[in-house]
Amino acid sequence: MQRRHFLSLASTLPFAAHLGRLQAATPQPATPRLLLVFLRGAYDSSNLLVPTHSDFYYEARPSIAIARPGEARGALALDDRWGLHPVLQDSIHPLFQAGQACFVPFAGTHDLSRSHFETQDSIELGQGLDGRRSYQSGFLNRLAQVLGQDGRTAVSPMAFTPQLPLLLRGSLPAANMALASVGKGGLDDRRSQAIAAMYAGTALGPAVQEGFAVRDAVQRSVQEEMDQAGRNAISARGFALVAQRMAALMRDRFDLGFVDVGGWDTHVAQGGATGALAGRLDELGRGLAGFAQEIGPEAWRHTVVVVISEFGRTFRENGNKGTDHGHGTTYWLLGGGLSSRAGGRIVGEQVEVNQKNLFQNRDHPVLNEYRAVLGGLFQRMYGLSPAQLQRVFEGVTPRDLQFI
Repeated sequence: MQRRHFLSLASTLPFAAHLGRLQAATPQPATPRLLLVFLRGAYDSSNLLVPTHSDFYYEARPSIAIARPGEARGALALDDRWGLHPVLQDSIHPLFQAGQACFVPFAGTHDLSRSHFETQDSIELGQGLDGRRSYQSGFLNRLAQVLGQDGRTAVSPMAFTPQLPLLLRGSLPAANMALASVGKGGLDDRRSQAIAAMYAGTALGPAVQEGFAVRDAVQRSVQEEMDQAGRNAISARGFALVAQRMAALMRDRFDLGFVDVGGWDTHVAQGGATGALAGRLDELGRGLAGFAQEIGPEAWRHTVVVVISEFGRTFRENGNKGTDHGHGTTYWLLGGGLSSRAGGRIVGEQVEVNQKNLFQNRDHPVLNEYRAVLGGLFQRMYGLSPAQLQRVFEGVTPRDLQFI
C-alpha cells in the first residue's frame, strides 16, 4: 500500500485522535452512567424554561414569547413560576412529571467573552479562568482518570462525534465515532485488514485492533436497530435516531458518553411556540426521551443525562425577531434515579426575573457556576473525595444540589 493511500485511510480510523486502551469491562445494569449533551451555538433557554410569572418576559419578547399556560400554544406548567416549551409535551414533560427531569436556571460559566468558540473551549477544559490554559486536558478525561485509579473500576468513555472533543482529550485514551454517518463510506474489511497488518507486531498493534473492535461493535448495534426498523419498530431521524443508537451502546458497552448538537444560534427568525427553535427543541426532546426508553429501566435508574450550552441568549428579542449572545442559561438533568429533592423541580439558586436582575441589563446572570454544579453531581454519582474532585476541577467548591 502506498503511503498516500495509507494516510487517506488512516484519517477514517474509528478511534480518531487516541490510540490505546479502548475497551473496559462491560457495564452492569447498576453501573453509573453519565451522558453529557452539549448544545453548540447557545440555545435560548428563556423559551425553553419559560418564566411564566414574569410580566417583563412578555414585554421584552413581543414576537417570540411563549404564552402562559392555558393560553393557545401556551407553556406547559411546571410550577407557579415556570413553564416548559409546548413542543416538549410528549417527550420531556412526562419525564419531569415522573420526577426524572429537572432544570437549573441561571447556570453557566463566568467567562464573559460571549464568543462561541472561546466559551466552548473554556467549558470543555474545565479549568479556572484566572490561570493559563492547558489544551491537553479536558475535564471528562480527568474524571475518567480519577475513576480508573485508587482501586476503582475503570470507566469506558466514548464521544459520539466525528472528532474527539476537547473535554475528552488527555492522557486516558477515549474512543469516538459519529453515529449519524455509521455505515456510510469508511473502511471496508479489505482496507481494515491492510491497516491492521501494517501495525501488526508494533507497539500500536493492539490499539489498532481494539479500535476496529469498537467500530465493529458500533456497526453491529446500528445494524440490529436498522433490522428492527424494517419491521416498523423504530421511526426516527436526526438526533432522535442517534440518541437511540447511543442508548444501546451505553447500555451494553460505554458508561461515560458525550455528544454535541448544533444549530442553536438563533439571531434571526427564532420563532416562539413554532419555528426554528421549536423544531430543534422538539427533535432534541424526542431524542432524549427515546434514549431513556432505549437504555432500559434498570440502566436508566443509574444514568444521568446533563444538557448544557456555552451560554444563554439576550433576554430581550432583537430587531430580527431573534436573540443574541448572552450569559446565563439553563441546564437540564434527566435520569431514572433523580432524588425527590431534584426530580420534577427547578433547582439551584434563583432570582426574580425582572429588568433589575438582568446581568449588564441584557442577560440572565450566572448564579450556578457549571464546575460547581457538575462537581456536586460527580461527588454524588461516584463518591469522589474532595481531593479527587480537585483533580477534575481544580480550585472549585462543589455545589451539592442533591440531584441523586
